[in-house]
Amino acid sequence: METLSKLWVYNKDKVGKQRDVSTMKEHRQKYGLSGNCFDLAIWLLDEFNKDGIEAYPIGHDLNTVDAHVAVIALNDLGNRYLCDLGDQWIMPILMDEYSEDFSNGRHSGFFPAANIQVTPLGENVEILYYWPNGKVSKQVYDTTPIERGDFFKAAENSQNMIRPTPLIEYRLPYKNEIAHWEFDNWEINLSTTEGLYKVPTKEMIGDYVENISSVVGFDRELLYSLIEQYREWK
Repeated sequence: METLSKLWVYNKDKVGKQRDVSTMKEHRQKYGLSGNCFDLAIWLLDEFNKDGIEAYPIGHDLNTVDAHVAVIALNDLGNRYLCDLGDQWIMPILMDEYSEDFSNGRHSGFFPAANIQVTPLGENVEILYYWPNGKVSKQVYDTTPIERGDFFKAAENSQNMIRPTPLIEYRLPYKNEIAHWEFDNWEINLSTTEGLYKVPTKEMIGDYVENISSVVGFDRELLYSLIEQYREWK
């Protein structure tokens, strides 16, 4: 997940706009880019549709800077699975407690660097994250489907809301796990089940480019330009 594409499109076209799936695939193949949570949800919904899997978008705080969206997919029995690529979930998680496969215990392997616990709460579902340092955090998803028109309107609005600093999140294979690598607020951190590690940088554009590209695989020339654009963004 990354927000660099948003600034790139905005500066090219002098207005933010939601990319379609074919454009996102082109940018992925040519530059290594992916997109924000709206981009990833739209792409995932398209893939589910091609495979004949029923799915729909969910989210919160639409049309604000705090907006976040994810996807719910249904299996052949109608059981709902949460799929949140924007938050870097490793695999979908079952949400329906009436399913014989459901467990409200702690689970590993679904989210980088943390065990998770699922608790259905009517139209909502609560996720508890158990971190290596003993801390527990919580997120509540509203599972109400977002109407298609409202979803794409919110996506378009999101593309015009630019963060003052770039954000890149990446699921990084690390030893025997999938860790969470993040570039945020000009810092690089790696979250693992062993703890949180800060990656040292020289706070120079070239150093950021080398660190990011070596992990994520972005095109170096475009990445350099985008970091420069963020440095100048107000």
